[in-house]
Formats: sequence, structure tokens, C-alpha cells
Amino acid sequence: MLANKMAIPFFDADDYHPEENVAKMRAGTPLNDEDRQGWLQRLHELAKEQLIRGSAVIACSALKESYRIQLMTGIESHCVWFLLNGSSDCIISRMEGRKGHYMPASLLKSQFDILEIPSYAISFDVSLSPEKILDLMLLHFQNMETSVGIVGMGVMGRSLARNFGRNGFKLSLFNQRVEGKEEGVALKSISSYSELKNASGFEDASQFVASLSMPRIILCMIPSGEPMDMMLQQLLPLLNKGDIIVDGGNSHYKETERRQALAEKQGVNFIGAGISGGEEGALNGPSIMVGGNKASYGTIAPLLEQIAAKDKNNEPCVDWIGNSGAGHFVKMVHNGIEYAEMQLLAEVYSILRFGQNLNPDQIADIFESWSETEVDSYLLAVSCDVLRKKENNGWLIDKILDKAENKGTGSWTTITAAELGVPIPTIAESLFARYLSAFKDVRESLAKQVSVGQAKLNLSADELKEVYQVCRISNHHQGFHLIEAASKKYSWNVNLSALARIWTNGCIIRSNLMEELVTTFRQHELILNDSLWQKKINNKIQNASQLISAAVSSNIPVPAMTSSLIYLQSITLGNSNANFIQGQRDYFGAHGYQRTDDPSGSSHHTNWK
Repeated sequence: MLANKMAIPFFDADDYHPEENVAKMRAGTPLNDEDRQGWLQRLHELAKEQLIRGSAVIACSALKESYRIQLMTGIESHCVWFLLNGSSDCIISRMEGRKGHYMPASLLKSQFDILEIPSYAISFDVSLSPEKILDLMLLHFQNMETSVGIVGMGVMGRSLARNFGRNGFKLSLFNQRVEGKEEGVALKSISSYSELKNASGFEDASQFVASLSMPRIILCMIPSGEPMDMMLQQLLPLLNKGDIIVDGGNSHYKETERRQALAEKQGVNFIGAGISGGEEGALNGPSIMVGGNKASYGTIAPLLEQIAAKDKNNEPCVDWIGNSGAGHFVKMVHNGIEYAEMQLLAEVYSILRFGQNLNPDQIADIFESWSETEVDSYLLAVSCDVLRKKENNGWLIDKILDKAENKGTGSWTTITAAELGVPIPTIAESLFARYLSAFKDVRESLAKQVSVGQAKLNLSADELKEVYQVCRISNHHQGFHLIEAASKKYSWNVNLSALARIWTNGCIIRSNLMEELVTTFRQHELILNDSLWQKKINNKIQNASQLISAAVSSNIPVPAMTSSLIYLQSITLGNSNANFIQGQRDYFGAHGYQRTDDPSGSSHHTNWK
């Protein structure tokens, strides 16, 4: 009846037993696991064949969990299990009333003896009429259509939910109830936004999970750390093998790996997805970096592709980055690059505001003129809006306290680079610039005691733009170098060109520069290995050195610019001063050193006195 209603093929597993099995059952002898092995294999092949063609209904006495595992191996995410559940008395009375079947009623007890009820199956009481059971089955399919569960109705969770809803997905929304603080949050979100009119809201985790189709797909948009661990502990007992949890927050990649291992013990797939773009991106199309099991990504990819930003070729800005915590790792580095991009723009602002006495509108005019050039970016556009914002006939920026905050990803990036031995001085200096800004009281006190003053700078906007671009190239080289080093260490095999592509739209660091890097990484692992970028650096590094020196001489601190320049000077230096360091280390610690005249690479030690 179900197959007819859905206009798809129906198969009865009884028809696939070999003759020897049929003869054994007709004689009243129960089948054992060995008897059923070949039969289950035939049904598994049948299911895979039908999946290629579309869908099918297969009726089967899949009594044991091991049988069901064999039946759905490789096609787990495409299987929906219905359990026709009845008492022994009910079923035996029906068997005794039927005619023409080879299995006698006396064998029913042997089946009940080995029956293992699947917790993930949708169960129907066979005392109901076939028509009623059919209606309930059809209702289930109606309810499971493109169903996604979202945990956390903060700014990002709510915006992503609206994005999913606008794209036609049926949603279940869950927000933890906190008495007196967060009550009815999911329901309030649903009532506030038309995109969520078909969504269901929950404060009970078990009801939330029960509302989802299988395999259940749950996107968590909650703070990293303890909140994510607590939510995972709450969800795992309610989930089944093949279900998928996606952590879309800014979690540390090593924490993601730990959670993946914990979930895998229960057969649940845990995905770490970096989602960039802020509130606007979440609502209108973010950039999404997925790490974890690739097969699980295949299950969720069609959903994520619908809500992701689109690149210039209208391809979704979402991709599988690699196994384990690769997705959260590259999102972490994305944020590190972002820290530096913001700091570089802040330093350009300082040069123009304090070195040339331009007001915010004049600086915005310069930035807008740059938007038609190679330095255009999302952050440049953001900066124009920030500079032009007025309040009470004054610029709002002059009323904002100069203490920059951070949420941890910049420090994670810097610590990780130190652990991997990869230099990222521009990102590190940008992080420390934020830390330094936090000491407002100290700065104000010292400003009264140590008078350094600031001199006027004479330079053109075009010169400043070129120096700014040189520093950006340096910053991006450092960030992608860190990703490449981690990819090799952890065998992620990150495709840097594909990563740059999904960073061309939706994310915070999207820019004309990123568009060019898509092509660069098709041929080179590092940006500065490309002759195009070598030429740009060679032509402009001298001007950069002079301008940055002038800024420092004028007592305008430009740490990100300075570190970008020093990095370029150092990474292109064939002979460095590290031999002097090695001599010192061997002197006081007998650490040894390698010699240029010994190609074997052996360690040498000298008695320096």
C-alpha cells in the first residue's frame, strides 16, 4: 500500500530466500545466522540497486541489529526504518489464518527469541488498520521533508535559521531554557520572522530530537568550550548511528577532534564547520569550511550549498576541507588573517588621521577611491561606513573607547603557529596590539609622563595604498603558510585553491586579493613562490620600507605594517644572523651547531674559551 501510494517498487524479502531456506522453514526448522547470510547479501544488493533508480519499499524480518547493519552498510543515510510491532498472540493468530505461505506459525517463537528492537525505527502498532498505518507513514514522510535541527537562537543561529527557512527547509529550533533569562526563545524567533513560519520550537531536547527525520542533522550554533560539551552530552544519548551533529561555532580544532572521537563511539558523526560572515553572512550566505568525515559531508552538502554564499561563477562557497578538525583549523586561521587585515587598516587610518590631520570623511573618500583598485575588500567597505557614521553632528568613531576586544581565535592562531614552528608575525603583532589597547589607564598615565609627540607625514594616498597592499600580501602569505604546514603535519591534504575560492565571498576577508590567490594556489603552495607576487613585492618593498620608517620616525605606531615588512625582508634573506644565535647557544649550553662545510648535517661543538 505504501509503495503504491508513493508510486515506487515494492519487494518482499520472503521472495529472495534460496530454496534450501524455504525447504528448511517449510519443515518447521528455524533458520540460523549462517542460513540468512546469503539472503541478507542479496537484499543489500537489491537496496543499492534501487537507490540508484530512486526509492523502494522492502518488507523484511530484519530481526537482529547485525542483520540491519548488513542491509544498510554504505547507504545508511538513505534508509528509513518502519517497525510493524505487534504481540506474539496477535501475530500468531494472523499466521494461523493465512494460506499458501511456507512458514508455519510454530516458527514465530524462534523469531521473537532473537528479535532486537531498533530504537531508531518509527514504530506502528499492527492492531491499527492498514489504512491508518499507511496514513501515519505518509505523515512521517511529509514531516521529514528537508528537516534540519538548529540548536542555539543567538544572533548567528537565528540568522542561519532564517536563511534555511527562506530556502524552503523545514526546521526544528532548540534553545536551552534558562529560568528568568532565556525562556521561549525559539518560539519567539519563530513568531518574529516570516522565514520561520513553518519551523517548530522546542525547549526539551528529547522532543526536539524526536521531531527530526533520520539521519538526524543537528547544527549547533552555541559558544565553544563548556557549553558545546554540555550540549553534546545532552544530545548523544538521544541519537542513533548515522546521525550528524555539526558544530558551527568557533571551536578550537583540537576540541573538535576530541568531540568527534566521543561521538564516534556511539556511531554518531560529529562535524566541525567553520562559518564566516557574521550576522549578515549567516542571513544572506556565509562561507562554510567543513572538517570531519567526508561521507557525512556528502549527506549535509546539499543543505549547506543552498544557504552558502556564491562565488563569481555562482558556485556555493562551501567545501570539505579535510578530516578531523581541519574545518575549524582553517576558520581559526581565517580569523587570524582577519585580525591582521583589520589592524593594517587601523594603521592606515592612524597615518592619515594623525600624520596628515585628515578627518574621517576625508579618509573615507580615500578608501572609497581604493575600492576600484586591487586593494578592494569587504573590510575596506566596512571601514568607509564606520568612518562616515555620524552622531549628534560628530563622528561616532571619535566617541568609541579605544580598547579593542577579541574572542580568542587570534590567540589560538598565534599559539598554534608557535607549536608548529611557523612564523606569523603580522597576525601576532595584531593580536598584541589589541592586548596593548586594553591597558587604557596605563597608556593615559604614561602619555602624561613620556612625551613623544607626533610629526606630520608627507605622502600621497597612492603611495600609502601600495604599501598597504604589500603588507596584505605578507599577511596572507603567513596565514596560508600556517595552513599548509598544519595540512602536512595532520595529513589533511587541504586544497588551498579551493579554500581561497570559498573565501572569495560570504566571509570577512573576501577581497580582490583572495580572488587572485585562487589561481596562485593551483600552481604553488606558497604565495611568494609565484613570480606575479614576487614582482609586486620587488617593485614596492623599497617604498614600503621608507613609508613605514617615516611613520615610526613620526611616532605613529604601525606594528602590523612593520612586522609585515620585516617578515618579507627576513623570508627573502639567503644568509641570516641565525649562525650568531647558534654560536651563542653552543657557548653557554653546548647545544651544538651544523657547519656549512660539512654536508653530512652532523652536530658540532666548540670549546669557545
